[in-house]
Amino acid sequence: MKNPLASLMQQAQQMQENIKKAQEEFAAEEIHGESGAGLVKVVMNGKREALKVSIDDSLVKEDRDMLEDLVAAAFNDAVRKVAKLKKEKMSDLAGGLELPAGLKLPF
Repeated sequence: MKNPLASLMQQAQQMQENIKKAQEEFAAEEIHGESGAGLVKVVMNGKREALKVSIDDSLVKEDRDMLEDLVAAAFNDAVRKVAKLKKEKMSDLAGGLELPAGLKLPF
């Protein structure tokens, strides 16, 4: 029978490698956020960096305050989607391991 500690260490090392790979993949993901029924769109990567902002021509003629609100809402939508995707990926990654409640893995 294998040493339980050695087995646990092996699992931890494998999980660390999987986390690093997942972090790299996640950073390259493109997440799309939008507001105003698609009139303002934001593309963000997994590192929460804005890659692109698209504003429908009809809004350029509209009220500046509304346009600013829609841009902020699109960014917030993208940020929420990044957080959700990150949570899903980490949940899949942790798979069979029983982690203590409240333990946050890196990223």
